[in-house]
Formats: sequence, C-alpha cells, structure tokens
Amino acid sequence: MNRTPAARKNRNPRSSTSGERRRGHTDRRQGPAEQRSDFALPVTTTPLLPAAHAFADMDLPGPLSAKLAELGMEKPFPIQAETLPNSLAGRDVLGRGRTGSGKTLAFGLSVLSRLSGRTASPRQPLAVVLVPTRELAQQVTGALSPYARAVRLRVSTVVGGVSIGRQAGALRRGTEVVVATPGRLADLLERGDCRLDQVEVSVLDEADQMTDMGFMPQVTHLLDRTLPHGQRMLFSATLDRNVDRLVRRYLHDPVVHSVDPSTGAVTTMEHHVLHVAEDDKRATATRIAAREGRVIMFLDTKRAVDKLVSHLLANGVRAGGLHGGKSQQQRTRTLEQFRDGRTTALVATNVAARGIDIADLDLVVNVDPPQDHKDYLHRGGRTARAGASGSVVSLILPRQRWAMSRLLNTAGVTASTTSVHSEEAELSRVTGARTPPGTPVTIPAPAVRRSGTPHGRRRRSGNRSSAPRGGA
Repeated sequence: MNRTPAARKNRNPRSSTSGERRRGHTDRRQGPAEQRSDFALPVTTTPLLPAAHAFADMDLPGPLSAKLAELGMEKPFPIQAETLPNSLAGRDVLGRGRTGSGKTLAFGLSVLSRLSGRTASPRQPLAVVLVPTRELAQQVTGALSPYARAVRLRVSTVVGGVSIGRQAGALRRGTEVVVATPGRLADLLERGDCRLDQVEVSVLDEADQMTDMGFMPQVTHLLDRTLPHGQRMLFSATLDRNVDRLVRRYLHDPVVHSVDPSTGAVTTMEHHVLHVAEDDKRATATRIAAREGRVIMFLDTKRAVDKLVSHLLANGVRAGGLHGGKSQQQRTRTLEQFRDGRTTALVATNVAARGIDIADLDLVVNVDPPQDHKDYLHRGGRTARAGASGSVVSLILPRQRWAMSRLLNTAGVTASTTSVHSEEAELSRVTGARTPPGTPVTIPAPAVRRSGTPHGRRRRSGNRSSAPRGGA
C-alpha cells in the first residue's frame, strides 16, 4: 500500500536556505579521501518484501506485463528483482549498481505502475526523474516510452541546449512524468511553467555525478518542492559522502540494494594499461580507431577531441566527436551516426561517460587517463553492459604511470600492463588495431535545426545559483 502523509510526517525536509545552496558547491573541494570513501549504508528497519524472479510474479498493471512479454522481457536483472516488489508498494529505495545493471527499468516500471490510470493537471507532473546529462535524460525517456504508452502515460524530457518554449508547452499541456536535468527544470519552475507540489514519486538517477557536477543546490531546491510524504528513489553507480547528504535528508527507511561494490570490477570486462611513448601515442590511437568494429575513445578536452577527429577523418577512419561545446542537435546526430554504423569511432570527453548505451560495444579506450576512479568506472561502463563482454584500454605515458596505478587501486581494478608500439602485434591482439585506410573521408556534419524559437533563454540576473544549467 502507498504510505499516507501521516505515516511520513516526520520526514518533511528543511527548506533550502541560501547558505545551504552555497555550501553545496563546497562538496567539489573536499579532500580526495573524503570524496572517495563510501558512507555506511542506512539500515532498513521495516522487513522487505521478497525478491521476484520473474516480471510475471510482480504486481504490475496488465498493460505493462503485456508489454514486457511482447518485448521478450521475462526475467528481471538483480536490481529489478530486489527493488521492484518494494518500490511498487511505495517504499523509498537506495540502489547501487554499475551502468548497464538495469537501473532504468528498476525505477521506471515502479513509477509507471504507481501512476497508471492517473492524469496530470497542466503544469503539474506527478513524477520527476532527475539526471545529470542530456544524453542520459534522452536515454531514460527512450527506455520508458514504450511502457508509458502501454499505460497511457505521458513522458516529457526537459534538458538544456534545446528550445525551452517547446518544453514549457509540453508541461502546460500536462505530462505525468518529467525526465529532467536539474538546471533546466529549475528554469521552468522560475518561469511558472511547472510546479512540483503534486509530484508523488521523485527519482535521482546517477546521483553521484549530479553532486560531482555541482548540482546539489538545485537538486535539494527541487526535491523540497515535491510532496514531503512522496516516494523517493535514489540510484547511483557509486555512493560517496556527497550522496550521503541526499540519503539522510530525503530517504525514509529505504530499501537498500547494492548490485556491485562501488569499486568492484565486472567479471566480463578486461582491463589493459598500455605504456606508450609520447611521440607514438597518436599513431597508436589512430590504429586502434581503425579497428574492425566500434570504439569509444575518451580525451580530456573539447579541443583535443576535435583535433583527433580531424586527424582520424584525414586518415580514412570514420569518426565523430562528442563534447559539451556542441549543440544538443549535433550531439544527438553524432550518437545516431555512431549507433547506426555511419561512424565507427566516437571520440568524446566525459560527457559520454554516462547515459550512453550502445549495443555490442566491446572496446573503450582512455586516450587520456581519467581524473579519478569514478570517471574510470563510468567510462568503462560503456562496454560489457548487461552481461556482455568488453575491454577497457588506457594509453599511459611514462609520467602518468604512478597516477594511473594509484587510480586503478582506488577503483579496485586489476589490469594487465604492457609496453607497446603502434606497429607491434601485441597492440593488435589486445585492441584489434590495424593500419588505417589513409584515404580521407567526410562524415556529413550533424545538422542544426533552425526554428523561430531559440534553444534557450537568456538567464535573468540576480541571486541565482551558479551551479551548471541544464546538464553537461
């Protein structure tokens, strides 16, 4: 049964103050030990409902069960089997699981089931899913849409980088579920296009990245405006001290489920550290990009991404670049080209490290090493998804060896290490590297759709939070 306001009268959170919002930014300046250490998981006092090992055994609406059967979905992933029986009963949930572990349906089926048969009033959604990036928002919306249609619920995506007017229009018409990045949703609240006082179910997906990106003030600002007795679910691939603040403040006697240790390695994923010479690094990356099959390659900066893409295209490798300096239309088109095979190498900054689900991707390459262990785990999480196998390869210069060794130790990852040259057979054995065609290729540039409505509005001056707006 759903809980009543009386049953949860003591969980009404304190209102956000300007001081709390300012302190939200200090989380990013904590020392490494405090940032990386996991917190003690809360102890659940109410007995849990037993896991359900088949979707047919769950208390789902008939149309949802039929849609799952139609799509061949019979057996849930562990995080779904453990949490869904309890979330369907209205319990708060704290779930930890690596990307690809089934978190989206773990919360999505619960949200749609609990709202089945309901209709939202204009500007007043009934459920909110907060995510850190535009790509993840689109992925979540895409994953939930067929199930939402089955139970006649509307799902709207609210993210930066695209027309705020169209998003406001969808909210004014009424939508039951909003999937949003915190900055853009806060903008819509300020404009009066959305209210959250009827939100019964709130979900934070990839909560750790939202706190890392400085979204904590906006997240608390938004959650404080939802129904205080509403259901809250928090899912994250890692649980650190920043997430602990959200857990303590907003989750009441949550069901706790941890699929993987936050630093655990996936058994179907291989890790390789390849020591390369500085003057041979680009040639090594080029030969890897020319492999048969797709690959995602991560670099630190937007400029480095653009330079490598230009180099690969000039050498006959069908490559595309993805970073925060591109418009949302360009980013969406680039991903479409990679998914359908028009490009085979996706060169990206960390904007692609979460929220991108590419089927049958078996190789991720850290051309530039990640800044911390969480970035490593999330970059690597683009491969070996849903039980498939894959490899993560890191190209490391001599001066980077000590830092990379420390990072892997923190991540709990054991990697094979070897020194390679771009022309050596060992590189081909590990990555499938081969000589690029050499004939320049051209990939049609992602089109930017022009319309009468600007992609965003000029922000008002005043005492606004300086946290990121609309996702990365």
